[in-house]
Amino acid sequence: MSVFLWILQAILAAVFAMSGLVKAIQPKEKLAGKYPWMQDFSGATVRFIGVMELLGAIGLIVPAAAGIAPVLTPIAGTGLAVMMVLAAAMHIRRKEPSGVAVTAILFVLAALVAWGRFGHYSW
Repeated sequence: MSVFLWILQAILAAVFAMSGLVKAIQPKEKLAGKYPWMQDFSGATVRFIGVMELLGAIGLIVPAAAGIAPVLTPIAGTGLAVMMVLAAAMHIRRKEPSGVAVTAILFVLAALVAWGRFGHYSW
């Protein structure tokens, strides 16, 4: 199970790192065509979401790999899961079923990491 969790963490971290990097670096206007939900949020909010995704991705890998405060890994998983619940609510409100599906999958993966690292398979 530990190898499975490492692979899951790596995939989840890569997805959130890529997504967060795009939101943190690119101007909102450039991304609004690809992500229609950004029209409802300020540029600062989009950048904040991106930074939080980047920090979550770092939190999934670095503490566990370094062996320093590994409890931060399941906390990062929990934080990302909460972000996905909020994202799903926003996509439901905007009537974007494809967005709900993607966030639901990411929620399940983040929740699995949090459960696996907090629970029996923790460090």
